[in-house]
Amino acid sequence: MKPDYVTTAYLDCFIEQAIAEDIGDGDHSSLSTIPEFLQGSASLQIKEDGILAGVEVAREIFHKIDPHLVPLFYKNDGEPVKKGDVAFELKGPVRSILAAERLTLNIMQRMSGIATYTNHLVELIAGTGATILDTRKTTPVLRPLEKWAVVLGGGTNHRFALYDMIMLKDNHIDFSGGITLALKSVRDYLAHTGKKLKVEIETRNLDEVNEVLDAGGADVIMLDNMDIETMKKAVRMIDGTIKTEASGGITEDTIRKVAETGVDFISVGALTHSVKSLDMSLKAEIDK
Repeated sequence: MKPDYVTTAYLDCFIEQAIAEDIGDGDHSSLSTIPEFLQGSASLQIKEDGILAGVEVAREIFHKIDPHLVPLFYKNDGEPVKKGDVAFELKGPVRSILAAERLTLNIMQRMSGIATYTNHLVELIAGTGATILDTRKTTPVLRPLEKWAVVLGGGTNHRFALYDMIMLKDNHIDFSGGITLALKSVRDYLAHTGKKLKVEIETRNLDEVNEVLDAGGADVIMLDNMDIETMKKAVRMIDGTIKTEASGGITEDTIRKVAETGVDFISVGALTHSVKSLDMSLKAEIDK
């Protein structure tokens, strides 16, 4: 099931742009070598273990490129796959299969890589009560698909963009004259505009945590680049009165220790900004 932010209009526009970018005035490699009416089939072969993502996007790509393409899916979005699995078979005009090949692989490999890594981190903190969040460190225009992949891997989406939450980071705080003034400005802004937005504010030390608690008006306190002991103290200070998010410098080696401090959320930019694509290939065969 697609999240609300993956709209039909978005998918249509994205796929049309991607097809235009890749095919232009024609796939001349296929046009020059493949007979127009040649029919064939292809299978998506998984070459390493992971979590599959991008199946529904692939379905839309096939329909856009050629409604005569007929996919038969064996695996669903969010499903574990192993090396050697076949995710789907595709039948139809060979020219259309080849035209769809690279675009489908590019999307599914990236989305599956994100889902796989997200699932890995979710497993690392299992049982702690903490939740893995993504960030806005996404590829422009691909954000809906990348955030969807995070969800398919078992993670949770943070804010989608600048418009759906107020997040005061160090630059906002410094430019506005400090934490107390920044939070006051936010309260005034929300009262003036009538907007109902959650407010998160970044803190870099225990003094700043204390200032946020005194100032009020925050729904989430970000504990940014704090060491484990400082984070534990911050969580005790906050004592469940405000949600907490750990962020910055968190690695696979430290993520469970971070989760065990009692934070509610752990945001990981690497889910989308430096993930490795999952290896897979589309193998085509001529019908006999």
